[in-house]
Amino acid sequence: MLSTTPRTTLGRSKNRGLTSREDLYAVLDAGLVCHLGVVVDGFPMVVPTGYGRIGDTLYLHGSTGATSLRNADEVCVTVTHLDGVVLARSAFNHSLNYRCAMVYGRVRRVSGEEHLAGLRAITEQLAPGQWDASRAPTGKELAATTVLALSLAEASVKVRQGPPIDDEEDYELPIWAGVLPLHQVWGAPEPDPAMTGDLPVPAHIASRATPVR
Repeated sequence: MLSTTPRTTLGRSKNRGLTSREDLYAVLDAGLVCHLGVVVDGFPMVVPTGYGRIGDTLYLHGSTGATSLRNADEVCVTVTHLDGVVLARSAFNHSLNYRCAMVYGRVRRVSGEEHLAGLRAITEQLAPGQWDASRAPTGKELAATTVLALSLAEASVKVRQGPPIDDEEDYELPIWAGVLPLHQVWGAPEPDPAMTGDLPVPAHIASRATPVR
């Protein structure tokens, strides 16, 4: 079960909250980009970045010179999936179908084997199978990359699915209502023009592409 803290307790639409760790993992594992919220010089900064998960730890990375990472201490990380626009009979009752995870905590900077494992997790989150297919990072590249670890101990999950919820008196109005679903799909792989030789697309990449109909 997810922990309940003042920061993770839902204030509105509590019925949309999910409480199992499996729900949290499902939202995180389906994503590609998270938003890292930090305070820099007294002002909030929200930065989109890649991430990866190993067990109950989330890993984020960036340049050692990145202001957001240098100042990261207490942070908030969110991952959101937009599944559709909910079109109601009244403008007030329009909504979104979504899945969202929010994680709070204090990050720690990792090194050694955990540094490398975190980078592998981030790479595999974006492209499963790519870590073993790529050149390993050099010592110089590792030194230029900060990896932060964030515990998933304090997190919440919120989901909205289904049709619009209108006021009872509005259901008789002659206005179309429903959901416009949104689906994200991969296109055909596009080779790098600078690639030498006529190399085939690796299976772990080709398998993600949406078949052309």
